[in-house]
Amino acid sequence: MDDHVTWADKGFWEPAEAVDLTAYAATGRNLFDGSFTWPVMALKKSALEHNIATLAAFAEEHDLLLAPHGKTTMAPSLYRRQLDAGAWAITVASPSQALVARHAGVRRVLVANEILDHSALSWVASERAADPEFLHLHWVDSLEGVEAAAEASVLVGDEDRPLAVLIDLGFPGGRTGCRSVEAAVELARVVDSTPGVLLAGVAGYEGGLGTPAAVGDYFDRLKELASTLFTEGLVAADAIVSAGGSSYFDVLAERWTTGWPDGMTPRKVLRSGAYITHDHSLYADKTPFNRIEGSLEPAIEIWAQVLSAPEDGLVIVGMGRRDAPYDNGLPVPLAVRRNGGNGGEELEGAVEKLGDQHAFLRTDAGLRPGDLVGFGISHPCTAFDKWRLIPVVDLDYTVTDLVRTYF
Repeated sequence: MDDHVTWADKGFWEPAEAVDLTAYAATGRNLFDGSFTWPVMALKKSALEHNIATLAAFAEEHDLLLAPHGKTTMAPSLYRRQLDAGAWAITVASPSQALVARHAGVRRVLVANEILDHSALSWVASERAADPEFLHLHWVDSLEGVEAAAEASVLVGDEDRPLAVLIDLGFPGGRTGCRSVEAAVELARVVDSTPGVLLAGVAGYEGGLGTPAAVGDYFDRLKELASTLFTEGLVAADAIVSAGGSSYFDVLAERWTTGWPDGMTPRKVLRSGAYITHDHSLYADKTPFNRIEGSLEPAIEIWAQVLSAPEDGLVIVGMGRRDAPYDNGLPVPLAVRRNGGNGGEELEGAVEKLGDQHAFLRTDAGLRPGDLVGFGISHPCTAFDKWRLIPVVDLDYTVTDLVRTYF
């Protein structure tokens, strides 16, 4: 029933028969007309469109290929919006996420991790053998990773379609990846000598480095690694060089503009993901558009109802850890719609803690049970995983589309 709204979809009030998604979005329902119950997460259409266009333009201006990290949303309908706006590929974090992207018709999929699951690798090899247009890339940082990819390729028996991998370069104390350029070069030589595996380039992730200077140095090491592999004849002139979360893509663009060896024309792939919805806290503080010209707009709002006003200055709202992200900051109160009222007004206050189903909101705004509070969020990657179906709304909160997630 993924193509219908049903009673099982949190936030939607459909106690009777299921409604086709397309038909539902075409009926002019509004977030506040009784079609929804609380809490409910919504996406602002104008912000989505602005953000998608903004990063597509940034990538084009700086000669970058954009491969948005689809694990942020796990929403094929949003992948399609990004691809239609010029994205080159979709990035994911696991084989199961790659399967979702593939079933959604994505022709280029990057898995930003090492894959050691033989079932998943065999599926990749079979898909590549069956569809010459399908590009799949994943990371390796160990001999085990190279061997697993080679075994899957040999089992499928298509010597003309080896599995394509990227050498993962990390840094001490970071996440995955070879811990030095020298170790990465040694692993690249192993890949080059292993039948069934093709070295397509290098990749990394700068998350965990706290300053633009440290991030810039890391991007320089990725450039050094790719340049060394090209000079040694281990990668092609148009080898892929990939990095970039949503916090430092301006530094990536600056460091990778020049300085490549003569004859090397790398495909520079940016993998930012959180930009599509932005937020009101974590990325509002970290976005490169605080340093360069441009802007992103927060697209996510969660609306919830005041359930209790037990003390002066404290109200309990029906929204908790199962509804809103809390790993990188608590929800941010934005607006209130008074019980029985049609308009909204700005709201000052702060969420001091979340329970499973409740938010403790400190405010002097005189809120009463039945009032509706709109919240912004911090960290979109852990907001989407709490909602299977999300309405997209225009400026007056009329539903224009529905987004299904696949976590």
